Amino acid sequence: MTNKTVITKDMVIGDILRVDGDLAPLLMDMGMHCLGCPSSQMESLEDACMVHGVNADDMIARLNQHLTNGR
Repeated sequence: MTNKTVITKDMVIGDILRVDGDLAPLLMDMGMHCLGCPSSQMESLEDACMVHGVNADDMIARLNQHLTNGR
């Protein structure tokens, strides 16, 4: 995957981390402390947000902003 990848709700968390490992702190800051959990390799971002009580649209906006604006 390249930096032109756009994060979407249906992406699996493990795939998001493969896009850019620097997204991990953003995920953790918003309550996603399960990045090493086996669920992260098969759970969509939308499902994880629902489980953790995080607004998926806010999460996606922050992740994509990071990808667009750089590190």
